[in-house]
Amino acid sequence: MRERAVSGTLDGQGGAPGPTPTVVTQRNESSDFRAAFNAAQLAMAVVGRDGLVRTANHALGALLGTDPARLADAPAAEFTGLREDSRTWSAYREVLLGRRERLHCTRRLKHTGGQGVWAEVIVTPLPDSCDTLLSVADISDRRDLRARLRHLRMHDPVTRLPNRSLFFERLTTALATASAADGGTGRIGVCYLDLDGFKAINDTLGHRAGDRLLGAVARRLSECAAPGGHLVARLGGDEFALLVEESAGTEQLVELAACVQDRLQRPFEVAGQRLSVSASIGVVERPAAGTHATELMQAADTTLYWAKADGKARWTLFDPERNAHRMTRQALSSTLRPAVERGEFVLQYQPLVGLVDGVVRGVEALVRWRHPQLGMLPPNRFIGLAEETGAIVPLGRWVLGTACRQARLWQLAHPAEPIVVSVNVAVRQVWDSDLVSDVAAILAETGLPPRLLQLELTESAVMGSAGRPLQQLRQLSDMGVAIAIDDFGTGYSNLAYLSRLPVSTLKLDGSFVRGFRAEEPPNPADETIVEALVQLAHRLGITVTAECVESAEQAERLGRIGCDTGQGWFYSRPVPADSISSLLTTGVRP
Repeated sequence: MRERAVSGTLDGQGGAPGPTPTVVTQRNESSDFRAAFNAAQLAMAVVGRDGLVRTANHALGALLGTDPARLADAPAAEFTGLREDSRTWSAYREVLLGRRERLHCTRRLKHTGGQGVWAEVIVTPLPDSCDTLLSVADISDRRDLRARLRHLRMHDPVTRLPNRSLFFERLTTALATASAADGGTGRIGVCYLDLDGFKAINDTLGHRAGDRLLGAVARRLSECAAPGGHLVARLGGDEFALLVEESAGTEQLVELAACVQDRLQRPFEVAGQRLSVSASIGVVERPAAGTHATELMQAADTTLYWAKADGKARWTLFDPERNAHRMTRQALSSTLRPAVERGEFVLQYQPLVGLVDGVVRGVEALVRWRHPQLGMLPPNRFIGLAEETGAIVPLGRWVLGTACRQARLWQLAHPAEPIVVSVNVAVRQVWDSDLVSDVAAILAETGLPPRLLQLELTESAVMGSAGRPLQQLRQLSDMGVAIAIDDFGTGYSNLAYLSRLPVSTLKLDGSFVRGFRAEEPPNPADETIVEALVQLAHRLGITVTAECVESAEQAERLGRIGCDTGQGWFYSRPVPADSISSLLTTGVRP
């Protein structure tokens, strides 16, 4: 210990000596540092610019399972793993040379006993020195705890399978790392499944039994996935997914789906009961390049929906063409209402012609969608969607108003022989709108007499009418509007309803008329059935229109057995309103 004498000072009084000189003892700072360094619980070492250890404390020796004296002159980067990657090594060198203030990283160190240790390594320059301080903190317990918490967070507690979060993490990683250039296939596949009828089991036997069943299902799925080492995850509820990384092709996914179907169809013993379940499975397999996880799972979800829609208990392979149709359908569904407001719909008209005299008695208004991207769309592309979404109400109101205005123009142009305009009405229009008020308002607005308007409803809609729909049909009939049953013969065919409904016209479905074609062998039964229907209708005061008339032979035979009017390509395809005006002047084919 070094001691320094501190001299007293004169007090200015005759040079008399001041206080007695005092000796102050000052501890050697380097000795204090060394004592603290060696006693510290934190593993540390002093490292020179050359990267060699100047001195190491006891805690570092204990951490590495060696005598700290043996670490002297050893390269610190060797036992701390700082040379494992180029970025860390470069940063470490920058700190040693005084060009960087700090390095902080995590490394797995090897203990002399063979036990691995996770450590937090920090390297910082020592002040007023060319050396650096290396500290190494054992964080193995912290990492283990974090790993256990992550496992709990990323696994389903019921089935112990990976959950949705871990599944998407693995899927995203697989998509990012898949590469055919490294000897892999560069492809990926997913089987996305949903248990059929699980809710009924859960509701009747309780959630505990439901959880046991899910656990049993998980075990069987794992058995199917085990040979290929595929990931099995529970995504939620009764939905599971199997991830096939480096897929060998569609056949591999199909075989996996078939295995799942086979295993799940075997009975389960749960809570003393023998239960049977099946699964609907959507199968998607494609190149990993350019595929996003969300996109892949959307395709899998769509394919799972197809499997359920096709009858359940089956697997279905993703079909790009079918998906394109679905996407188009969805796009049409979302733009239907705005399209009505933008005026994208147009009407065409097909003549209703007397089978005996060839005179145009009326026209059927047929709506078309002039889509800005897809061109002219026929009704079968959008009417069903309009009914599903409720857009049929504003669309139907527009069709009715447009057709009545045009019919009024024809009436004014041909007052001696005015024609009837026939407009299709969907069932939802009858239920979701005040059809009677709509018709009355449109007739008043356009000035069209009610007798020149005919409303067509399908047989299935009219035959089951009761309550409000039947009341509206009767009110319309009392108003003078004609009611026709479209596609007669394809639905209930309950003839007893004809005497109770205010029906004025039956439109025979084309399936009856096709049997009258000359190129086909005649079927006497077809003609007998049609003749009987015509006679019955006439006795009830109902006229009959034959649809899908395509030849003179059909027209002649249908007229001979008593059909009143015909409609079909033999007379005219659906045409714009101005073409109908020409037909009214020149007539149709003889």
